[in-house]
Amino acid sequence: MLFGLLKAPPLSPRLHRLKDSPLFASLTPLELKIVDGLMHERRYLGEEIIFDEGEEGQALYLVMSGRVLISRKLDSSVEVVAELSPGAFFGDLALLDNSPRNAQARAIDNCELAVFFRADFMGLMETDAVIGYKISLALARHIGGRLREWMSGQPQIEAL
Repeated sequence: MLFGLLKAPPLSPRLHRLKDSPLFASLTPLELKIVDGLMHERRYLGEEIIFDEGEEGQALYLVMSGRVLISRKLDSSVEVVAELSPGAFFGDLALLDNSPRNAQARAIDNCELAVFFRADFMGLMETDAVIGYKISLALARHIGGRLREWMSGQPQIEAL
């Protein structure tokens, strides 16, 4: 009977979406709830700009519903970098520094995004080092994978 009481409660659809993201896959249900409490919900209409190329990066975005187009200016044309669907995340370098965005993110259709601000991530690193470590390691692996693919000439299009 005691073991039944220790069983983790079922995850909400939102927590499932977070758990399905490679960035948060290693987190326990309790850790997911802590991170979810730090995330901000944002809704964008189709064709609305989420952030523009050159803006200071302040947050990572996780697509909860809808689709997002990532593009960048290339001379006199626009290069489509990725089309992201639910579960994908982008803007991850903003968790590490405030460098300018190297691409534009625009909602293709109405979408809902979970936004994780750098200030909240840095606060989490100070208050819960284990969760911060897990997210940092996943972020480093993700960025390393993108770098390896870029070096091999086959860029990853899942996230920016």
